[in-house]
Amino acid sequence: MPHTPRQHLNQVASVILAGGQGTRLYPLTQFRCKPSVCFGGRYRLIDIPISNSLNARVERIFIISQYFASSLQQHIFETYQFDEFQQTPIHMLCPEKTSQSKIWFKGTADAIRQNRIHLETSSAEYFLILSGDQLYNIDFIEMLEFTKMQKADLVIASLPVQEEEACRMGLLKINEKGQVVDFVEKPTDPNILKRYELSVSFLQGHFLANPAKNHYLGSMGIYIFKRKALLDLVNQEGDDFGKDLIPLCVKKGNIATYVYKGYWEDIGTIRAYYNANMALLSQKKCLNIYDTHNPIFTHPHNLPSPLIKESYIHNSIISQGSIIEAKEVNGSIVGINIKIDQNTLVRNSILLGSLFYESFPKDPYTVGKDCHLENTILDEGASVGNRVKLINKEQLQTFDGDGVFIRDGIIIVTSGTHVPDGFVL
Repeated sequence: MPHTPRQHLNQVASVILAGGQGTRLYPLTQFRCKPSVCFGGRYRLIDIPISNSLNARVERIFIISQYFASSLQQHIFETYQFDEFQQTPIHMLCPEKTSQSKIWFKGTADAIRQNRIHLETSSAEYFLILSGDQLYNIDFIEMLEFTKMQKADLVIASLPVQEEEACRMGLLKINEKGQVVDFVEKPTDPNILKRYELSVSFLQGHFLANPAKNHYLGSMGIYIFKRKALLDLVNQEGDDFGKDLIPLCVKKGNIATYVYKGYWEDIGTIRAYYNANMALLSQKKCLNIYDTHNPIFTHPHNLPSPLIKESYIHNSIISQGSIIEAKEVNGSIVGINIKIDQNTLVRNSILLGSLFYESFPKDPYTVGKDCHLENTILDEGASVGNRVKLINKEQLQTFDGDGVFIRDGIIIVTSGTHVPDGFVL
């Protein structure tokens, strides 16, 4: 669909909710909020909603943060300063004590409520509400056109999901015109789920991993509100959109859903994070990071191209500044500024290197000689000595050690940890 003229999109402002603590993504969130977690070797999760908003040429972007806000702010301020972004100003909003507000946000709706005074300074007639920790390539211009066509006060982006996902999401029931007539948040009762099943005819044209299973229309947590509808809604009691305020909107009416047919992933667990990264290697059902017309923006590191010596590299992403002398790197993502030394095997792993901005270390973060890393996430600023084996030899699902963890069977070495020579897990 061709882009709408620029003046048409001046009516929209994005509000990115980036305050998630990310307890299920621990220990990657031990020292940062979820939106600051690195993805794909060089991006941060917050880059996804910002990039989708910039590609849609919205009027301005508000980012509401809370946990570990300083590192997120540093990334935003040092990344989005260039001429191409100047027409879309970005505002960082954090909890603050005023005569009219509390200090801490109690939920998504409360975060909007406490920052209402900032949103009112915008001339936008529509507010696009986004999460700071989801992956997607959505044409928000098309979603806005759908909103205007429906003349809706609220449009909820949705997609078909299976039962295991449905129990963690808000489910929508719609009529033949695409209007939302019922909503339930995170249902587990089979009788309730039965009422929200989608017909086989509705599912035609959607990508379905298991077409034979029952599907439900799940809310993606992406909304377009008319200005007055949003500002009126946050005056109502309730701290969360899904749990408290969306059901009120459904009762009032004039709500539609934009049914999305592309890729979307909520990065809620270590397994989901790992799988979403690995999907980049197969380029099947993954975030499209190779669309030059709708790029994913991030910090320009100005590092040299990767140097690969006598190594076997297969089905892997190798990022800037990396020096690869390994025996083998297979099915893996090697991030910024990493050296992998001789006779080392790296398989099905994510090595995040360093995205720190104050200064890069004199030498790259190193994975030593004669190592074996498999199904491992090496967090930013972590390094590995010589003769280290991170292979989960006991096939553990969970383990807590000194800077080394296992979650969902995946080994995680936390930020700043050095794994000593000869360590085996």
